[in-house]
Amino acid sequence: MFKKIVIALVVAGGALAAIVASRPAEFRVERSTTVSASPEVVFGLISDFHGWAAWSPWEALDPEMKKTFGGPPGEKGSTYEWQGNDKVGSGRMTIVDAKPSSQIDIKLEFIKPFESQSDTTFVIAPAGDKTKVTWVMSGHNNFVAKAMTLWMDMDKMVGGDFEKGLAKLGEKAQVEHTRLVAEAQKKAAEEAAQRAVAEAAARKAAEEAAQAAAAAPAAPHKKS
Repeated sequence: MFKKIVIALVVAGGALAAIVASRPAEFRVERSTTVSASPEVVFGLISDFHGWAAWSPWEALDPEMKKTFGGPPGEKGSTYEWQGNDKVGSGRMTIVDAKPSSQIDIKLEFIKPFESQSDTTFVIAPAGDKTKVTWVMSGHNNFVAKAMTLWMDMDKMVGGDFEKGLAKLGEKAQVEHTRLVAEAQKKAAEEAAQRAVAEAAARKAAEEAAQAAAAAPAAPHKKS
C-alpha cells in the first residue's frame, strides 16, 4: 500500500512539474495613461527616485520603509534601495538608461521575500497638449515563478498596481505642471513690467534731453 502511495505521489509530482514547465518562460506587464502635463514634467517625476514617494503604488504600504539613494538623481547610474515590511520586501532599482523627456530604463531587483530580476521601462511621448506614459515590466519566469502563475495572474496583480501608480503620477504631474506654468507666467509678467519701466525711463530721459537742447541758447557764429 505504501509503495502505491509513493508511486502515486511521484506520478502526481511529475505531472505537476510538467505542467509548471509548460508555463510561459517570459512575462510582460504593460499599462498606459494620458497625463495633463508636459513630457519634461513627467520625466522629472519618474527619473528622480526621490520623487517616487508622491506617486508609487507601493510606497504607502510601509510608511516606515528604509530608503537609500545613490548616484546622480535622474541620470544613468542612479539607484534606489528599499527595506520594508512583508508587503514591500526589499530590493533595488537602477537606471540603466535615460533619454531626456522620452524614455527611462530601469533594472529592478527584488531581494526579499524572494529573489528576482526584471526590466522596467517608462516611455513618455507627446499626445497633443498632453503626454502619454507607458509603464512596462518584463522578465524571465524561473521554475518557482512559473509555479506561482498557476494560482495568480501576474498581469492582473501587477497591472492593477501600475494603474494606481499611473493615476497618482498623473495627479502629481498636473499639479507640478500647473505650478511651473504659474511660475513662468509670473516671471514673464515681472520681466514685462521691468521692460516697461526701463522703456518709460528711457523715453523720459530722451524727452528731458530734447527739452534741454531746445532751451539752451544757440552758440554765436564766429566771424572769419
